[in-house]
Amino acid sequence: MGGGTLSGFIIRVQSPDGVKRITATKRETAAAFLKKVAKEFGFQNNGFSVYINRNKTGEITASSTKSLSLLKIQHGDLLFLFPSGLAGPSSEMETSAPPGLKACGAPSVPFDEDYLNHLEPPVKHMSFHAYIRKLTGGADKGKFVALENISCKIKSGCEGHLPWPNGICTKCQPSAITLNRQKYRHVDNIMFENHTVADRFLDFWRKTGNQHFGYLYGRYTEHKDIPLGIRAEVAAIYEPPQIGTQNSLELLEDPKAEVVDEIAAKLGLRKVGWIFTDLVSEDTRKGTVRYSRNKDTYFLSSEECITAGDFQNKHPNICRLSPDGHFGSKFVTAVATGGPDNQVHFEGYQVSNQCMALVRDECLLPCKDAPELGYAKESSSEQYVPDVFYKDIDKFGNEITQLARPLPVEYLIIDITTTFPKDPVYTFSISQNPFPIENRDVLGETQDFHSLATYLSQNTSSVFLDTISDFHLLLFLVTNEVMPLQDSISLLLEAVRTRNEELAQTWKKSEQWATIEQLCSNTCRCQGTLGASGPAPRPGCSQECWGDCHMWPLVHLRLLEL
Repeated sequence: MGGGTLSGFIIRVQSPDGVKRITATKRETAAAFLKKVAKEFGFQNNGFSVYINRNKTGEITASSTKSLSLLKIQHGDLLFLFPSGLAGPSSEMETSAPPGLKACGAPSVPFDEDYLNHLEPPVKHMSFHAYIRKLTGGADKGKFVALENISCKIKSGCEGHLPWPNGICTKCQPSAITLNRQKYRHVDNIMFENHTVADRFLDFWRKTGNQHFGYLYGRYTEHKDIPLGIRAEVAAIYEPPQIGTQNSLELLEDPKAEVVDEIAAKLGLRKVGWIFTDLVSEDTRKGTVRYSRNKDTYFLSSEECITAGDFQNKHPNICRLSPDGHFGSKFVTAVATGGPDNQVHFEGYQVSNQCMALVRDECLLPCKDAPELGYAKESSSEQYVPDVFYKDIDKFGNEITQLARPLPVEYLIIDITTTFPKDPVYTFSISQNPFPIENRDVLGETQDFHSLATYLSQNTSSVFLDTISDFHLLLFLVTNEVMPLQDSISLLLEAVRTRNEELAQTWKKSEQWATIEQLCSNTCRCQGTLGASGPAPRPGCSQECWGDCHMWPLVHLRLLEL
C-alpha cells in the first residue's frame, strides 16, 4: 500500500504558499496532472511551472503523451511549483490565505512542518508568530487560547493548611515539569549591520587575551527567510564596566545603564541581547582560535543558560494572548567563539520558556565541574521545588523519563542563525580613527576631552552628521562629568536617528557645542602637568589660555581617581 496503486497515489507539491497533496495515477498524463495542480492551487493553466528538483531543473511540461510513470514520478514524491512572473494566482487563490500572509511571502500555513523542513536550510523552529497563527487558526479563531507562563512556586493564599514546609495541597502545589525541546522561537535571526561593529568588540580580546562582554543595541525587524519570522538587527555594542580574564567574566555595577537605554531609545534603538567572547588563541602566526564549543562538549554552559534566562526574564515579550500580558522574550544571546575552521564565529541562542521559569523561580543550578549539565534544586524547608524531568533514549532505544538531577542543558537551548548582510548597513558612521569605546581604560583607551579633540581633528568631514554619528561618542557627550549634555542633546539625537544634516547643523550652532569645542581646544593647547603646587601650564602656553582652562586637568585627574 505504501508504494501506491494503479488506481491512485499521492504526490506532494510545494509552492511558496505551502504544500498540497494531489491524487493521481501512474498512467495519468503530465498535462492532466498539471490541470489538477492548477485547480488545487487556484492558478490559471499558464500561471506556474512545476519542477522535479528545487533548483528549477526537471520541468514537467504539459505533455499529453508522457505519463507520470514515464517521468519516474512515484507515490509520495515532492515536486516544486514556482508561480510565473507574468501570470499570478487567480482571485480565488488570493483570498484563500489568511490576511497579511500573501503580502510578506509567507505560506498559507506558516507552521507547516513539511514546508519548514524542506526550506534551504531546513528550519527546526517555527517562528513565534507562526506558532500564534497555529493556535488561533481553528474554527474558534483562538477564542479560548491562553499562553500560560509556567510557575514553579507554591500558589499563595491557600488557607486549608499550614504554610510550607508544614503543609501543601494539590491546589497550591506547582505541577511537575517535563522538559521538552521548544518548537518555536521568539527570534529567528541575529544580524550584525556590518563587520565593523563586531570587529571593534573583538579588538579587546585581540589586544588583551581576556574575555569580554557587551550589550547588543538594535531593533527587531521582519526576517523574510522564515514565514512570519523576526530578526534582531544589531547596530551597536555597549561595553559596561567589567573584569575579564582569560577564562572568566565579572560584571560590575553600571551607574550609566539607565541613561544608555534612554539615549538608545531616542536613537530608535533598544537593548536586543548580550554578547560575550569565549576565545582561546591556537596559533598566533596563523591567527587561528580553538574550536571548543560543539556537540561533543557544549554550546552554552549551564551558568550561561542561567544568565541568559535571567536576561530574558528582565526583557519579557509583550503578548496579548497571555493573562500576564507577556510570554517568553526576544532577548538574544550571542557568543564569539572558535568554529570548526578555527576562525572566529558568532553563534546565536535563546533559552526556552521552561528554562526562563526555572531561572526566575530559582530552581536551576549550574554544575561546577560539568558545564554541559545543570541541576534542578531539591525542595528544602525554605523552598518547595517541583520535580523536573526530561526524556532520553536508553541503550536499547527505548524512551525513558529521567529526573533532572543532573540535566543536559541542551534541552533548554534554542539556536538562532547569526549573520552579516551582503550589503552592509550603517546606522552610525564608520571612521578610520573612531572615538574610543567606553570602559576600556585598561587598554589605555580613555574617553575624555583630549580623546574627543583628537577624534575631531582626525575626522574633518564637511558633513557634521557623519562626524557626530558615533554611538560611543554620543554616550560620552551625555554621560561625561565635565560637561554632560543629557538635557540639551535631544535635537542632535533626532538628527542622527533621521539622518538629517540640517538638524545636526542647527544643533552644532548651539551654545553647548561651542562650550564643548572650547574645552577641546583648551585641552589641545594646554596639557597641564602636576607640580608641587598643583597644575602648571604647558611650556609655551599663554597666561590667558591657562586662566581659561586650568580647571580641566583638575577635573580630569579627579575622574581618574574614581
